[in-house]
Amino acid sequence: MDQNGSFSAGTVDNSSADGEALPGVTLIVCASCRDETGSDAHPRAGELLAEDTRRAASDENIRIRTVECLGNCKRRLSAAILRDGCWSYVFGDLTASSGADLVTGAKLFATSTDGLIPWRGRPDSLKRGLVARIPPLDLLKD
Repeated sequence: MDQNGSFSAGTVDNSSADGEALPGVTLIVCASCRDETGSDAHPRAGELLAEDTRRAASDENIRIRTVECLGNCKRRLSAAILRDGCWSYVFGDLTASSGADLVTGAKLFATSTDGLIPWRGRPDSLKRGLVARIPPLDLLKD
């Protein structure tokens, strides 16, 4: 958090020195999300989710970023998984310990041949918590 109380879009790149990050996959965690009580206490639940995700990805080649707000407050803890040239996914109703599920989703996405996160093998929290699937811009038609 910066001196103004905002969360920057800071990057934590967990890719190892001998390998590249998973092909274009980035996990974005909303660090400003509050817990189910709506408490303003720090660290916020979103910050805890970001840390849990970093721990879960410590041996993986996954880019993890945090942002101030994904605008999904009614669904509490939120995150997104993006992949270059593919659909993007937004998830809500996560917990502070959903980091491993996000990493599993990112790994499934990275190995997908059709640019979608496969339903089979997707953790339940990413099945139940799906908020939106956003198409890549080059797929949009006028």
